[in-house]
Amino acid sequence: MGGWKLEVCKMAMYVTFPVATFHIFNQPEYFEKWVTTTKRELFPPENKSHRKEIEDAIKAMREKKDEEIRKALEEIEKREKLGNK
Repeated sequence: MGGWKLEVCKMAMYVTFPVATFHIFNQPEYFEKWVTTTKRELFPPENKSHRKEIEDAIKAMREKKDEEIRKALEEIEKREKLGNK
């Protein structure tokens, strides 16, 4: 067949080709623009009015939950007072 020289050449090709393609196609210049545009699409700059609306909604939800907890505690206290009499 081919002999040991052919086998060495094939093995060099098997190792060199993937390493070379990895090195060539993973250069930052090739995908830097793509990465930055994709990142800006996924995580747009924060809008202050949207942030304020979100914070107000969270605050309203917490106040509502706190009010429900307070009412439940008052009702439990009333039951305990009636049970002790």
